[in-house]
Amino acid sequence: MSDDLTTEHGTPIGHAPHDWLPVLTQLTESHTPCVLLTVMEAKGSTPREAGVKMVVTEDKQFGTIGGGNLEFEAIAAARELLKGSGAPEVRNYPLGPRLAQCCGGAVSVFLEPFVPAGKVLYLFGAGHVGREVVQVLAGLGLRVKWVDPRAAEFPPAVPKGVEKIITDTPVAELRAMPKGSFVAVMTHSHDLDFDLVSAAFRAGAFGYLGLIGSATKRVKFEKRLQAEGVPAEQLKDLRCPIGLGGTCKHPREIAIAIAAELLSLGIAR
Repeated sequence: MSDDLTTEHGTPIGHAPHDWLPVLTQLTESHTPCVLLTVMEAKGSTPREAGVKMVVTEDKQFGTIGGGNLEFEAIAAARELLKGSGAPEVRNYPLGPRLAQCCGGAVSVFLEPFVPAGKVLYLFGAGHVGREVVQVLAGLGLRVKWVDPRAAEFPPAVPKGVEKIITDTPVAELRAMPKGSFVAVMTHSHDLDFDLVSAAFRAGAFGYLGLIGSATKRVKFEKRLQAEGVPAEQLKDLRCPIGLGGTCKHPREIAIAIAAELLSLGIAR
């Protein structure tokens, strides 16, 4: 996701008090965890009135509930919710005695998390195996980010929950992946496969890392990864050959083996 959310006409949103709804819509559609903060009650002298809202993600904020220590603490509380149970809660902030704000009133803030269920699968490669994997996983309610620089390789339509990402810099997609994401690498290029696997290890956020290929390919990749500084003990986290069994040859068989492996690791929970 880019640093700024925009309307369909490219106009920035999220900076005006009334922009919370399009922000929340775009974040939920892109499966980005976020928290909607609403001032429920404002007693006495306060920076903003009841009903004011803002949206907070892991690393961004949109709108304002008044600034100062009030907003600082509310944002911190929202991000703690994203890391924890994700249950909504109400926080009460006496501005004068607790937050040293000259207003002197009191504010109650309702924090409502919007956390997408399940894990995200980053699927790199829209070739014959990648297409079969998407079809096998269709209907399971998974969120798939399907990445390939070759637009022509994608089918005209994809199942619900699958996002096509056509980019000349597929590695960049791994830099912003949520913690615990699943990564499956099966591109048309061994060099790109290696760059993606290397980037996944550098990001260190994956819950699963699978690479299509033989045991010989794994040995070659392990040598290159160690030369780049990946500790030998971390290489056990790379699943190659990919899929349960690891000996399938037909694209549909490979896809079924990959799906079985992903499901056994809880990607649908």
